[in-house]
Amino acid sequence: MGTGLTLPSHLPANTQKNRDQVINHGSLKTILHGTGARACKRQGLIPPHISQIYDELFVIHQKLQRETSAQQEYALQLQKRERCLTEQETLLFTHEAALAKIRGVEEEVHTKIANIKEQHEAEVKQLTEALREITKENRRLKSSFDSLKEVNDSLRKQLSDVTELNKKLEGQAQKVKARLENLQRKHEFSMVRKSNNLCQVMKESKPVKQEKVMTTSKTATLPLNSRVYELLTCLMDWISEQYLSKIETQEEREGTHKLMVTQSSKNPCTQEKCMKLLPIVTEQLQWMPYVNPKLHVPVIKFIYWSIRQIETDIQQAKMRSTMRRLGKDLFKGIVSKGNPHSSSEQSTESKSKSAAFFKSFCMPLRFPSTLIVLKTVKQVDYLAQAFESLHMDLKTDEGKALFLEYRCVPVILSHLKVSSICLLSSALDGLLQMTMESGSLQPFLEACSNESFFRTCSELLRSSKPDIAVLEKLSVLLHKLSRIKSNKKMFELFGLHQMFQELRRTIDPNHTFLCINLDSILLNLESLRSSSLASSLSTSH
Repeated sequence: MGTGLTLPSHLPANTQKNRDQVINHGSLKTILHGTGARACKRQGLIPPHISQIYDELFVIHQKLQRETSAQQEYALQLQKRERCLTEQETLLFTHEAALAKIRGVEEEVHTKIANIKEQHEAEVKQLTEALREITKENRRLKSSFDSLKEVNDSLRKQLSDVTELNKKLEGQAQKVKARLENLQRKHEFSMVRKSNNLCQVMKESKPVKQEKVMTTSKTATLPLNSRVYELLTCLMDWISEQYLSKIETQEEREGTHKLMVTQSSKNPCTQEKCMKLLPIVTEQLQWMPYVNPKLHVPVIKFIYWSIRQIETDIQQAKMRSTMRRLGKDLFKGIVSKGNPHSSSEQSTESKSKSAAFFKSFCMPLRFPSTLIVLKTVKQVDYLAQAFESLHMDLKTDEGKALFLEYRCVPVILSHLKVSSICLLSSALDGLLQMTMESGSLQPFLEACSNESFFRTCSELLRSSKPDIAVLEKLSVLLHKLSRIKSNKKMFELFGLHQMFQELRRTIDPNHTFLCINLDSILLNLESLRSSSLASSLSTSH
């Protein structure tokens, strides 16, 4: 009853029972009190003190009813609290189980962290040891390198000393040789003097000496016959223009697959003659500083067309040393001091003469020299300078005309390889310069419209994916060639249209220039295909 004490568990049942009894008894009293008591009270049958008792009992009855209802409400509150406590108890049990699991997982995590930490410390220790060993090895290599450098320096110094000693010994050997010759002559002269025919021998020796002196003086004063060089250069120019330049090389025959028999196949001795003449002409380059510079061009032109006839690997292997010397001489030029036909005193006093080929200011001489360098030299720095010079010459109409005259496309194609990636872009720059709008554009495109050119482009695209700059330059060339109707077979033969479709699908759209060129190539090929189909249908009808 509001005291807050905890009642026993059997209180609800007893309370229900008492409540029923009270209700029954109270109803009885109510009936008696409400009907009989009032009736008796009206009739005056009940005495006043009894009615007073009844009134008090009625008041007690009402109090008991109120207490009963209050107890019932308190019993309901207790039931609710018991239910809440039960739920809290189950929740606490679940929380305790979860905490137990968390404790287990935490212990497991701590153990794993400890294991990982131990492994990390072990790995760090191992790597530290390895780093220490590598540092020791580097120090040892550095010390050995320093020692080797010192040994190399000492050997280089010894080599310079030995070369100087060798020069001195060579000078002494020449002096000894000259002295020996003088002694031999003196000995012969003494032997002749002792003979019986001393006077006759003296008479015979005087005219011989006079003849020797006359011949030496004549050779010393004999001028250089430049007319011979003019005759030879005219012959070389004639042979180059009328014969060698008209013969198709092996690369061009592979590209065109002509059925007609060329002159080179009719006359197989041409390559042998070129291989025989090239070393001799290479030797004659040393004399070019003493020849009129106007005669240099036919010689270089003859060398170029002779090299173009030597295309097989076996022939190039035989001529490797000649090719190397030829390319080096043309790249650096020839510088000579004095006249080889003059005396030693005159040669030292005369001025030095030179013949510049690759570095000449005359384009008709520089252009074929550049092509010979590209055909013979293997050094990357020489080739890079040669391509730069070719690119500058091709900016002029004269250079474009010389490009077509010397049929340079096979020379450039030999450098369009992924293996020479540093020269690939330079080689494409030269070809791109020929695609500029000029009178040489159409002949250049016709020179590129062969199997050799398309095979090279196909191999370049298949071998590995070039960079974007190379792809853009190559796409410009092939875009120009895709406009020619006869080239559709070449694109299909080497599968270039499929490559371009795949490349257009996978290329980054941000490369706008390349995407536009690829779309143009595919569009040109599609229009050529549709036009060919229309022409075939019209012919069939």
